[in-house]
Amino acid sequence: MEHPLVRVALAYSAGLVLAFWQPYPVSLGALLLLTLALGWTCLRVERFRPWLLWPFLVFCGWTNLELQTAVISPADLRVLNDGRDELVTLHGTLAEAPRQSIVRRRDDETVRTLAILEASELQHGTNREPAFGPVLINTPGVLGAEFFTGRPVVLHGVLRVPRGPVAEGLFDYSRHLTWQGIHRQLVVAKTSDWQLAEGTDRAARPPLADRFQSWAMATLARGLPVEDAELRLLWAMALGWKTALTDEVTEPFMRSGTMHIFAISGLHIALIAGILVSLLRVLQLPRGACGWVVIPLIWFYTHATGWQSSAIRSTIMMTVIIAGWMLHRPGNLLNSLATSGFIILLWEPQQLFQASFQLSFFVVLSIGLLLPPFEKIRQRVLQHDPLLPHDALPRWRRWVEPPVLWVTASLATSLAAWLGSLPLIAWYFHMVTPVSLLANLLVVPLSSLALMCNLGSLVTGAALPWVAELFNHSAWFWMHLMIRASDWTITLPTAFFYVRPPTAAQFFLFYSALLATSAGWLTDARRRWWVGAGLAVLAVFCAWEWNARRDRFEITVLAGATAVYVDAPGTMEDVLVDCGTESSVTLVLKPFLRYCGVNRLPAMVLTHGDLRHVGGATNLAELFAVERVVVSEAPSRSPAYRQALAAFAGEPARIARIARGGRVQEWEVLHPAAEDRFAQGDDNAVVLRREIRGTRVLLLSDLGRLGQRALLERAREDELRADIVVAGLPAQGEPLNPQMLAAIQPRLVIIHDTEFPASRRAGTKLRERLQRAGVPVLFTSDCGTVSLALTKTGWEARAMNGERSVGGMRIDQSTRGHP
Repeated sequence: MEHPLVRVALAYSAGLVLAFWQPYPVSLGALLLLTLALGWTCLRVERFRPWLLWPFLVFCGWTNLELQTAVISPADLRVLNDGRDELVTLHGTLAEAPRQSIVRRRDDETVRTLAILEASELQHGTNREPAFGPVLINTPGVLGAEFFTGRPVVLHGVLRVPRGPVAEGLFDYSRHLTWQGIHRQLVVAKTSDWQLAEGTDRAARPPLADRFQSWAMATLARGLPVEDAELRLLWAMALGWKTALTDEVTEPFMRSGTMHIFAISGLHIALIAGILVSLLRVLQLPRGACGWVVIPLIWFYTHATGWQSSAIRSTIMMTVIIAGWMLHRPGNLLNSLATSGFIILLWEPQQLFQASFQLSFFVVLSIGLLLPPFEKIRQRVLQHDPLLPHDALPRWRRWVEPPVLWVTASLATSLAAWLGSLPLIAWYFHMVTPVSLLANLLVVPLSSLALMCNLGSLVTGAALPWVAELFNHSAWFWMHLMIRASDWTITLPTAFFYVRPPTAAQFFLFYSALLATSAGWLTDARRRWWVGAGLAVLAVFCAWEWNARRDRFEITVLAGATAVYVDAPGTMEDVLVDCGTESSVTLVLKPFLRYCGVNRLPAMVLTHGDLRHVGGATNLAELFAVERVVVSEAPSRSPAYRQALAAFAGEPARIARIARGGRVQEWEVLHPAAEDRFAQGDDNAVVLRREIRGTRVLLLSDLGRLGQRALLERAREDELRADIVVAGLPAQGEPLNPQMLAAIQPRLVIIHDTEFPASRRAGTKLRERLQRAGVPVLFTSDCGTVSLALTKTGWEARAMNGERSVGGMRIDQSTRGHP
């Protein structure tokens, strides 16, 4: 068997996937007994071993994931806390060193401290009880140096379930923590609510890894005048210091496809191991002695940089490679990769469902599968006559050949890695980065030079500080070039663009085609027709799926941002109605539109001058190419509204003014009329209506009392009739007065309110009145973002909390917070 451990790792991983899709098919005890029985049979009955080994590995994965995620102890925090927010005192031990998270908005910088606590006791008032489980701690500000890994602490705060995303496609922080085994979060209001447990030795020193990182950061900063972006990124790249990786700093690297250099990966481990082995060999140490020195050092480096999955994978692979080198055994990339993956998933099976693990392994796997055929093509194209001596080649070719070989080899590696990660990047980051093929040719060599300088600084920092300073200045220069290279490459045409995440069928088709091509199945006469037929069936299914998606109209009423996004088939009729505040654009609208694959907006309607509706318009214009801004002809005194229009004043053709009787992207404008001049801005709000696939949709914005009266007086017979109506909360009065509700006769009402502040949340009086009307109502403050899907066969409304309404009938409802 050529790659035995590949099959073992695949069978075990299949068990993890089954456990994810079908948790608890039987009791955990029965599953454990079945796995042990299969293992005993494999061990004792040799003739059954070839047949039972593979189901045994599958059940091993299944059982291991269930054991890791099941609620077993009565002291589990998931049992003690039922999912409701509660004020508690939590006792426990810090599982890792607290780290800072920096959020920059315009000129403001906010620092929060994040830490993971292994809970030991939960206290309500004076009642204390044993507790078990890791908890994420979130605190504004910076903690003192007395808090470090292993410290017993007492914390006061609000214990809650981590919040999920407010809209589909946004980063699901709750799921991210779940796959790390963290199911509860403690929000601590201030750093003074952190206390060391009684009897704690205040003179204790931090663990060796924490002390090493502090020393290493100081060493790498020696001689540099200021702590700037370059130095912080050097800390991130060499030491895994995540505080430097803010959204603003990392975005150019994300767009250029070079963000991987900041994950402690094969580049770091291979470079460090190579330099150490070279130094030891210069000192005439034998292979065995080199291995015994280098392997512990790279494992210490992995520990000191935070046990990142890519670092663990690389370190295990490098350990296997060095051990083989010590024993004069040949290496095998795929076997080494499978070994490292199997070991990691045995210890922590949840890693399989984390983005960092998947990207790390798929990139290396694709390099292992695709690089050999790429190399054959490259050598076939560039190879000269093998019978011709090198000295007989033309001089220009002897000069040009080495750099051409290096560039093409790097390009082949970059292409293999890019193809292997393409669907995953699209799934997790909703982005395709063709420019990464060029950017990696520039940034990866520069990062290697910067890492070499960092390592040189760490080696010489204690004995030769002046040499370390020279290394630090050199590393700063290489990092500066990396930043400039990333910034330049993303300015090239079609350097990157945003896409919708691929479907499961598209995933399967892409990787099946990639595997069939790299394995040579399409050129094998025995397999060609079967493989080709299978790929053709998958391609037809993907085409059908894509066509069905094109026939669907989607309207999203966003919670957390006072905005409604209309995603029509194609892109020409897409429209964004309002955009929310500056913060809601950054936190909600920007990631949501990128998830939808939006690179440009054909039209944005600003319904009225309310800051909560238009405050982020200038930010949005900087992020997306807004082709047309549509506003009411009614004047507005709102500074935010005027500022938004001023941003487009240089291109007056992009601003369109509308009134009753006009149209916006096939939406009919019902209000205001050209002559309307209401004193309240809400009464001037733009009202839009459209019939889509036989379903009428009415968008009322925050239309106030006088605006509703004017709309009712002007409306023709059945002009206001709609199946679905979306209404916000006016500053004065209520939306959808009884006369308006009677004229519309909706089958579904969506009230676009917010949880905070309380003044923007639908009150009890409005809720009771709408309930008496007997119409299904969804409040976005309760159910989160609401997505409407309209097709030729009808419509369906889905909320983030699980509520659904099909054709006006509510058929399902689930609670928001659950343990």
